[in-house]
Amino acid sequence: MSDLMWRVAKHEGLGNIVMEQVPIPDLGPQEVLVRVHASLISRGSELWRRYVMPGPVDPGSMGYSTAGVIAKVGSDVTDFAPGDRVACTAPHAEYAIGDTSSVARRRVVPLPDDIPFENGTFQPLVTSSLGWTASAGIQPQHTVVILGLGLVGNLVMQAATRFMPAQLCAVDMLPIRRRLAEQLGIADVIDGSAGDPIEAVKERTNGQGADIVIDCVGGRAGVKSFEQAQDMLVSGGLLQIIGLYHDGPLPLDAGKMQRKRLIGGYLADTDVGAMARASMRALSSGLVKAAPLITHHFPGNQAKEAFDLLYERPEDAMGVILEWT
Repeated sequence: MSDLMWRVAKHEGLGNIVMEQVPIPDLGPQEVLVRVHASLISRGSELWRRYVMPGPVDPGSMGYSTAGVIAKVGSDVTDFAPGDRVACTAPHAEYAIGDTSSVARRRVVPLPDDIPFENGTFQPLVTSSLGWTASAGIQPQHTVVILGLGLVGNLVMQAATRFMPAQLCAVDMLPIRRRLAEQLGIADVIDGSAGDPIEAVKERTNGQGADIVIDCVGGRAGVKSFEQAQDMLVSGGLLQIIGLYHDGPLPLDAGKMQRKRLIGGYLADTDVGAMARASMRALSSGLVKAAPLITHHFPGNQAKEAFDLLYERPEDAMGVILEWT
C-alpha cells in the first residue's frame, strides 16, 4: 500500500475543487483506516458551505458520506477488523479515518453484505432522516407535508412513511425530484412551480392546513419555503426546519406562529447511535431506498466535474457518487 492518497479539496475561488495527493493519516488507538470504495456528494452542505465559498475550505469538511473496507485498525479497536465492510463519516478521499470511540461510535457503522457500497454512502443522511422524523412525532391521524425533495427531503419523505400518517404530500419545483418521489410511492406530489403551494396544501386539508410541515429546502430558496411553511400549518401544528445555509435570516412571523410549534432538526435527546444502527436496517429492508436516487457516477479524480454538475444542472442530478476503486 502506498503511503500517499488522493483527496478532494477546495482552494481559493468559487467552485475551485481540486485533487490533492497527501500522506495517509496515522491511526489513533481507537481509529480504523478505511479503503474507500464510494462517497456521496451531499448537495446542500457541500455546495452552499463548500463549493460557493470564496476562500479555501478545510479538506476535513469536504464530504461526510463514504463506504468501503477496513484496511487497518488501531491498537485499542476490538469491534472491527481488516476486511470488514463499513460506512464511515469522513471526507471524499481514497482512504478515510473512522473513530470508533464510544463518543463517536456512529461515525463507523458495519455495512451488511446485501447493501452495495454506493447505497451505504447514504447512511449518514438516512440516520438523520430517521432521527428527524422521529422527533416530529408523526401520528397515524396526521397530515404531513415535506417541502423540498432533494436528497434530504426525499429520504425524510421515505422515513416518514414508517409512521403511516393519514396523508403525506411533498412539494418541489424540479420535475426530476417530483418524478423520483412518485416512483418511490408518494402519490401526492405538488408542483411548486405550477401555483401557490400554500393553497394546494389548504385544498388537501379542507382549508385547515397540515399538522406537520417539514421544511427541507436549503440555500436561498429556503427563505421563501420557510415563509410558506408558516402559512401551511393548522393551529397546534409543528414546523420542523431541516434545510440550512440560507445566506440570510429566515422570516419568522410571530403572529403566524401563535399556537404552533417550531423545532430545528431533531430533539436533543434523540439517540443518534440507535438511529445509525437503524439506518442499516432501513436500507436492508427497503424501508428507505437509496439506489433510485443515484443519478450519476464519477471516478474520484473527476470530483470537479461532479461538483460542477450539481451546481450548474440541479434539474438533471440528484445523488452523485464518487468511485474510488
